[in-house]
Parts: sequence; C-alpha cells; structure tokens
Amino acid sequence: MKHGRRMFFFVTLMALLPIAAGAQDKKHEAQLRTVRGVVTDKSDNPLSGSVVFLKNMRTNSVRSSYTDDTGSYRFSGLDPNADYELHAEKDNAKSTIRTVSSFDSRKDIVLNLKVDKKKG
Repeated sequence: MKHGRRMFFFVTLMALLPIAAGAQDKKHEAQLRTVRGVVTDKSDNPLSGSVVFLKNMRTNSVRSSYTDDTGSYRFSGLDPNADYELHAEKDNAKSTIRTVSSFDSRKDIVLNLKVDKKKG
C-alpha cells in the first residue's frame, strides 16, 4: 500500500511540473520589454525606410529594423536586465545615440529618433 501512495504522489508531481514551468515562462515573458518610436527628419517629417539599430550593451549583439510608412519602428522581447543603445540612419545621416537603462522599469518604452546629422 505504501508503494502505491508513493507512486501516486510521484505521478501527480510529474504531471504538475510542466504547469510550473509554463508559469515561469509566462512570468519571464511578462518581464520582457519593448522599445518603439518614430524616426523623423529635422522638420519632423516621418522617415520611412530608415534603419534603426539596437545594441545590447551586455552581449554587444546588434538588431536592426526598417521603419514602416509612418516612420515607426519596434523592438520587442528585450531583456530587462540589459542596457541598450539605439540610433537611426537614413541617406548618410544619423540620429543621436539614445540609451535604455536596465534601471528603467517601464515595459513599453517610447523613444522617437530625429535624423539630422551627417555621419562622420
């Protein structure tokens, strides 16, 4: 009889493990951040087709994205424990470099970028 109870407990525990792991994944997903914004020229006109670069300062990995017809860009799934640098480029001009700090607790960060300086 003891063996039967142990087996029941073991089987029940094994059945619950995937549920706990799924909850951990959801918790981790809920902590991820998004950075989005609009890229404009010096006259505040949206710049479609600009390239926005996002650099993870902890891993030095760089992601890039093109802006859409409204000049909008978006990076999601970002590590909340990493600092990031981002800037935009279009037609040999670039924006200033903006930073996202790991100390910033916002999950949805809006950073608009203005392209008005020549690369140099």
